[in-house]
Amino acid sequence: MLKTIGAAIVAMGISLGTQAQAQAQTYPSKPITMIVPFAPGGTVNLMGRLLANRMSEALGQTVIVENKPGGGGSIGANFVAKAPADGYTLLLATMGQQSIQPLLTKNLPYDAIRDFAPVALFSTVPNVLAVSADLPANNVAELVEYAKQHPGRLNMASAGMGSVNHLTGELFMYRSGAKFEHLPYRGAGPATADLLSGQVQVLFANLPNVLAYIKPGKVRVLAVASEQRSPAIPDVPTLAEAGVKDAVVESWYGVMAPAGTPPEVIRKLQDTVIDLAKDPSMIAHLAEQGAVPFAGTSADLAKLSGEETERWKRIIDSADVQTN
Repeated sequence: MLKTIGAAIVAMGISLGTQAQAQAQTYPSKPITMIVPFAPGGTVNLMGRLLANRMSEALGQTVIVENKPGGGGSIGANFVAKAPADGYTLLLATMGQQSIQPLLTKNLPYDAIRDFAPVALFSTVPNVLAVSADLPANNVAELVEYAKQHPGRLNMASAGMGSVNHLTGELFMYRSGAKFEHLPYRGAGPATADLLSGQVQVLFANLPNVLAYIKPGKVRVLAVASEQRSPAIPDVPTLAEAGVKDAVVESWYGVMAPAGTPPEVIRKLQDTVIDLAKDPSMIAHLAEQGAVPFAGTSADLAKLSGEETERWKRIIDSADVQTN
């Protein structure tokens, strides 16, 4: 009797393994949905749509982008965490949503590590300190001085509590001594719109978000929060060059799937994303947006997420950033 049961279990395992292999071989057999956890108009949306379009061509199935903004990316992330683990619902993952949000929000409805399967890294962009065109500050030193002389007068927009914009601003305030009033939005697009209209005065934005507005003078970029100057705006100094040390923040973007997604499906998606990140036409397109490719495996994404979580934990603790 026990031998019969054991044989049945072995047969079931073989059957399930065969089914998984068959699924991987036919995947994808229907459209894929990529969840972008921020509103249209921001860099996350731009990266998601650019990647989805190219993935559609590479996989032979439409990759549909669906925006689910709110909660600093947590609403969209939670949707993916609860989705079927079949490779047909993916998350355009960001450093803010994956490594920062869990540190600031005590009761997230998902676990940023346990509930996701890393797929691949795709790109990275520098963050920049942008101010409204009518603000009387032409460099970082003048901005810091103005903020100190006019407490409570400068509003700092962000893509939401716990977003990279928010934490870069907190880091800047901690390192420089300037103080801004934080106004969280449902995405970088709405935040940028209010910067352009002068409703807010300061935004630590991903460069692609404001690149088109720099030359016409609609916004003024005072510094880049990266190790090196950006080739897209070579005349703009880094924060370190402008006198604010240890404030390097470069945003990365990758793809994640629900935990439990078959390894064969993850591998196919990983290889597709990496190939796209290395494609010369994609590299050129990213450069036009002020971004650079950042090809990385599933293991690379998992490692980077963990390292960034540790780094931001130290920053949040030292800057005494409030959690909610």
